[in-house]
Amino acid sequence: MNFVPYAVPVFLIMIVLELFWGLLRGNNTYRVNDSINSLSMGLLSTITKFVFLNIGALVFSGISQHYAIWSFDINSLAHWLLAILLYDFLYYWFHRISHERQIFWGSHVVHHQSEDYNLSTALRQTSTSFLTTWVFYIPCFLLGMPIDMFISIASAHLIYQFWVHTQHIPKLGAFEWLMVSPSNHRVHHAQNADYIDKNYGGLFIIWDRLFGTFKEEQDEQKPIYGIRSPLRSWNPIWGNLHIFIGMITDAWRTQHWVDKLRVIWSKTGWRPADVAERFPTQKSDLQQIEKYDPQLSPLTNSAIVAQYLLLALVHLWSATQVALIPYSLLWVLVITQASVLVVIGAVMDGKQSARLLEYTRIAALSAMLVISYSSGLMSLEWLYYGAAYLAVSAMLMWVCLGEKQQATA
Repeated sequence: MNFVPYAVPVFLIMIVLELFWGLLRGNNTYRVNDSINSLSMGLLSTITKFVFLNIGALVFSGISQHYAIWSFDINSLAHWLLAILLYDFLYYWFHRISHERQIFWGSHVVHHQSEDYNLSTALRQTSTSFLTTWVFYIPCFLLGMPIDMFISIASAHLIYQFWVHTQHIPKLGAFEWLMVSPSNHRVHHAQNADYIDKNYGGLFIIWDRLFGTFKEEQDEQKPIYGIRSPLRSWNPIWGNLHIFIGMITDAWRTQHWVDKLRVIWSKTGWRPADVAERFPTQKSDLQQIEKYDPQLSPLTNSAIVAQYLLLALVHLWSATQVALIPYSLLWVLVITQASVLVVIGAVMDGKQSARLLEYTRIAALSAMLVISYSSGLMSLEWLYYGAAYLAVSAMLMWVCLGEKQQATA
């Protein structure tokens, strides 16, 4: 059973409660732009699953049917405990390798881009994990773990990790010897030299203690969140692809054929020597950290929040339609939602291109609505609903674009 859909309302309530708690205590850890970007990444991650084939599910099914060497008993508590331990062990290695190898970091980096640390950061998920993540969990199915057991454990595991993304919970004493806590996960999200690439555990912290990757949070060293080469953009598409594009660019630029191949499987951060010399990477100065924070008016920020809430309603409705509508219409839903996120990102970046992007969005979505109705893919009722959404969305974006924006990175 997938528990995540049932947990999403609780996630959103807890985010609101954390926001008000921080304001009440004079320690607000939220910014509109960063939080909306984290939520946008999470929404984009979900909608990509509407249209992209789940390679992992096909592989898992084939292994379970033809190559399983054992069988978990779904009615045995001992087998459930063993399955949880196995899943968390494999998660540790997936998570660790996702930091240590470039091609896996290209997907996982999304979760670490935020320069803030709060519960919305937990929802900041990649849209490209379907390409590689499943590889690490093949042993579960070689050992005959039923798919229902796997999904239940995986979703509960993900839900557990939500609460550790907060700065408001202090160290928890003996609990942290066994379990992942907010304190040791804050270390994981930090880019401080002493903290970076530590504490990979998802449920149990024991793997980090066993394999030498544990680091305790120090009172005298406050975590600095984000990645060493800051993204400096609220574009969710670029956020998902920038590492992969950098790898392709480095492979193209290097003169050495061995390095062209090595880029793919190299350690995270490695670059061909000739390329690194000609095109050096700008790293964060940890002594003078300045968060990326283009300033927008309160009215613009309010319109952006309203635009996202409207989109969230559309997303929740579209999620109920995935199994009922043609594949081509799924693409219309995905493009509709992704295009809004791109324009929101451009507005928050203060880009001059935001207006052109918005005009393009309205024209393209209007054309898709007409074509979908004309070709019989949607009913007249759906056409009216789509037009109404587009009109309200356009008005909210008009408010954003009509306001004077001042981008100060």
